[in-house]
Amino acid sequence: MIIVLTTALVGCFTMLGLAKVVGAAGMPARAAHVGFTSAAYKRIGALELLAALGLLLGLVEAWIGLAAAVGLVLLMAGACVSHLRNGDGPREIAPAVGMTAGLVSYVVLVAAAIG
Repeated sequence: MIIVLTTALVGCFTMLGLAKVVGAAGMPARAAHVGFTSAAYKRIGALELLAALGLLLGLVEAWIGLAAAVGLVLLMAGACVSHLRNGDGPREIAPAVGMTAGLVSYVVLVAAAIG
């Protein structure tokens, strides 16, 4: 179960991070929509890519994956706050909430496996 969830999270955050870092179509507009500069959005993408690597390394050393997941939970909480401050509705907030739910599940599973 942990391997499947890890693979899904790594895939999602790799795609999201790469899209932000390279400034894929629509990303500059999304950045502006939530009040970020393109440069700040690219830094967020870089953090997502590093965290995806951390999740992947978590398959070898669980504490690394756990640390990466906690960092991503905090990042996603910030995304939710940014959307709420912008007046976005459930449709815009749902991806961040869904990713947070997946990350919390990962944290619970890994913590149980470690402890």
